[in-house]
Amino acid sequence: MIAPARLAAYEALRAVNGRAADLPAALARVRSGLRDERDRALAGEIVTGTLRWQGAFDRVIGVLSGRPLDRLDPEVLDILRLTLFQLLHLDRVPASAAVNDAVQLTRKAGKSSSASFVNAILRRASRQRAGLPLPPRTAGDAAAELDYLETTLSHPRWLVERWRDRYGFEAAEAWCRFNNTPAALTLRANRLQVTRESLAEALHAAGVETTPTRFAPDGLVVRRGNPLGSDLEFQGARGARGGNSRSDPWFVVQDEASQLVAVVARATAGQRVLDACAAPGGKTTAMAADMGDRGLLIASDVRPKRVRLLAETVRNAGARCVRVIQANAAQPLPFADVFDLVLIDTPCSGLGTLRRDPDIKWRRSPDEFPALASLQLRILTNAAAVVRGGGRILYSTCSSEIEENDEVVERFLTAHSGFRLSPLQFPAAPELVGSDGYFRTLPFRDGLEAFFAVALARQP
Repeated sequence: MIAPARLAAYEALRAVNGRAADLPAALARVRSGLRDERDRALAGEIVTGTLRWQGAFDRVIGVLSGRPLDRLDPEVLDILRLTLFQLLHLDRVPASAAVNDAVQLTRKAGKSSSASFVNAILRRASRQRAGLPLPPRTAGDAAAELDYLETTLSHPRWLVERWRDRYGFEAAEAWCRFNNTPAALTLRANRLQVTRESLAEALHAAGVETTPTRFAPDGLVVRRGNPLGSDLEFQGARGARGGNSRSDPWFVVQDEASQLVAVVARATAGQRVLDACAAPGGKTTAMAADMGDRGLLIASDVRPKRVRLLAETVRNAGARCVRVIQANAAQPLPFADVFDLVLIDTPCSGLGTLRRDPDIKWRRSPDEFPALASLQLRILTNAAAVVRGGGRILYSTCSSEIEENDEVVERFLTAHSGFRLSPLQFPAAPELVGSDGYFRTLPFRDGLEAFFAVALARQP
């Protein structure tokens, strides 16, 4: 019998590589069919790890099989990939069990004629794990550097070439290694309900050990234990009102770089604020806390499902100054120029979040940048129409690439003489703001996902 976690991992990987779903959607689908939390965790670890190292696995499969990958059935190729991850990166998984399940999976997928082939390739890879046919690290040779980054560290060549050209080989290598390392669970204290210090004490009492985030003032990194799905997540509601309410959580899950966008936005009490691409709502509720829940914060998104998720996040957080609406920021917004602050966390390539979403690096291509930049500039232009004189736009992305960041901002400023760059201030970590006034987090420097933000002020 095939282990349930391996079967679920195979189904999710096929959905992702077959372009039927992205990684979060594929994992949500297969996890819903697993009863045991340990199986759900293992399935997620296998799929995410396989996608992180897929480039290296493909080289190993190609060399050991002596065949071009496009001559292998997609089902067989994914079975080999996910089993190589277990053999090479999961010490707790017995090699014999992983290989036997791979053979059974091959038959279950209707590829019985390839069962012996799968068995042979995997056993050979297991024997040769100390000397796999991967490019060695060779600094100083441009082509060899790219071979190493692309294949051994498993990133698209076009992307690592950009990183190396901008920051150098060692920085690009550190960036790739960051992306290939599983991320710790990061929480943000819901300051509408609790301080970070009180949250850390409550988590400790529940057996969950945390440390404060390096830069974000409300963040905690979970080092041991699991706070998710426990009563503690909703302790604030019961502590305040009693009963079994499922609202007013003491924390939300949010990566530190994402938390910092709301920090540099600097929303304050009494302001009128628009969060124009707000779902799922983490930055919205963080700004509501910065405002002391006083003022007006309009949070909008375009798709009904995203709006429902946004409304649930706001309602659960207890943010009473927030109003949720459905609006398409790519179209003229239904407001006059009344907002003190407009946050645009714009749709982007997501190339800054490859550590958590490794499928993105295999789905994206540089050919997509012109269309993305056109959309981003349109959203930024629409936001400009609703900012009051003296107000600000905070434009942000979770992309590492200048076409979506610097170049969009430069094009906007060229076309809008009534706006100027307003250099961001972050005294707690001035290194995150460059001499150009742009906020950037860089994995090789900061140990955070690659985020970008810039403030644009409308002249009075």
